[in-house]
Amino acid sequence: MEIVPTEARTSQRGNPEYFTGTVWLDEISGPATSARLRAFRVTFEPGARTAWHLHPHGQVLHILNGVGCVQRAGGPVQTVRPGDTVKFEPDERHWHGAAPGHAMIHLAMQEADASGSHATWQEHVSDDEYRGASAATG
Repeated sequence: MEIVPTEARTSQRGNPEYFTGTVWLDEISGPATSARLRAFRVTFEPGARTAWHLHPHGQVLHILNGVGCVQRAGGPVQTVRPGDTVKFEPDERHWHGAAPGHAMIHLAMQEADASGSHATWQEHVSDDEYRGASAATG
């Protein structure tokens, strides 16, 4: 058993190549362990979001706080709230983030493939695509 105290890790700012706006990542389980699970507590400030991306083994998000938006390619933007769990299929192109005017915190869990990769990042979600989130959150 290992207990990792909170002071042993620091919040990391989300890489602007992968995120729009201010995003903070707190790694829970990552490449330093022998497990393939990567888990993060992700904090999105209002308007912040991921770029389009996919995961080789899918991804599970569990919303902890705030109001968020999720969208899979070709589908509508959907609103998520605390207690909601979102499951993306392997290689399902998607994005997620805070709803307009709201912050959002979620747990993000995904498995790395044999090469250690857990995500393939693509282009940023455009402002027009994100504005579709305004209609979803009312």
